[in-house]
Amino acid sequence: MNIFQGVKMALKSIVSNKLRSLLTMLGIIIGVTSVIALVALGQGATKQVTEQVQGLGTNLLTVNIMGRGTTTTLNYDQVMEFNELEGVEHIAPTKSESTTVKYGTTSADVSVMGTNPDYASVQKYEVAKGRFLTEIDLDFNQKVALLGSDTAIELFGTAEPVGETLLIKGIRFKVVGVLVSKGDSSTGSNDELVIIPLTSAERLFQSKGIRSVYVQAATIEQMDDIVANLESELSDIFRGNTNSYRVFNQQDVLDTVSSVTDTLSLALGGIASISLFVGGIGIMNIMLVSVSERTREIGIRKAIGAKRRDILIQFLIEAMVLVGLGGVLGVGVGVGSATLLSSVLDMDIVFSFDVIMLAFSFSLIVGVLFGYLPANKAAKLKPIDALRFN
Repeated sequence: MNIFQGVKMALKSIVSNKLRSLLTMLGIIIGVTSVIALVALGQGATKQVTEQVQGLGTNLLTVNIMGRGTTTTLNYDQVMEFNELEGVEHIAPTKSESTTVKYGTTSADVSVMGTNPDYASVQKYEVAKGRFLTEIDLDFNQKVALLGSDTAIELFGTAEPVGETLLIKGIRFKVVGVLVSKGDSSTGSNDELVIIPLTSAERLFQSKGIRSVYVQAATIEQMDDIVANLESELSDIFRGNTNSYRVFNQQDVLDTVSSVTDTLSLALGGIASISLFVGGIGIMNIMLVSVSERTREIGIRKAIGAKRRDILIQFLIEAMVLVGLGGVLGVGVGVGSATLLSSVLDMDIVFSFDVIMLAFSFSLIVGVLFGYLPANKAAKLKPIDALRFN
């Protein structure tokens, strides 16, 4: 049997039963759409989280101090001694608290961060106006502050903040700079904050000591050695009690996030693929009906010389054409719906050509698998029995 002729006959059969064909293809369309849209959104989420983590730098370590006994923090001098470790480029101890900041009659609830000059390099902050903190600010407990871009707008609107004075817990702080916007991250907004000298923060919060430190390595290759050296130093400080501290590697966080999101994307794709099997059952059902309706036609074709193989190929082609059209429509709807969801949910999407081709190919395989039973049933009909069928 000529393949081209078989495709023409299949298209003629689909056109003559438009509504039935559309309803039959619906399962395939939904299945392909689900696979493409969900995987695109999942990979988009992976990309977004990965970029946020990488934005902090893969050569970044975070040291958290839980403490032991009466020693629950480190002092500034102890922390800055980490700078002497080989490979360490920047050290930024931090002390933060959420509080209300006021300027005149305007107030804002923000995170007030006490730190040192290295914090700008470690967290990749840039100054839009004014200056960042200096060592002199820490040495003399200067009451100076830098504002995140959102905080500056919320408190000052379009007015110039630099040089103005604001109140933090009733204490006056002079604004010396405004930061360039960094946007949101997995931990929240990076622009709703106020940065002040660490020594001023200790007095403001009435709390001495440091429990969080950012350590930036000069190169990624030196990370493991720095982690080992940090843990050795901390072990000496806390007398071997490893529960007193934690050293987190940013690259480990990135690897974990990537692993979780990849597994999630795979799970979403697997769940969506189930609908392709449901669509395949619909294809098999409608093809069995088609065989019953065209039993006499099959008998006539066999009576004039059609072989069993010809009948089998004819019905398989019909099933594949039906599924192929559904797959093409599914690809179009999947790309369109993922783009729409991305716009509505304000999420990134990543379309993978491999995933699109896999979804389409899988739909064709489903068509062949579920179309074979009806096609084989038609091919096995005896001419005399088929001609007698009413």
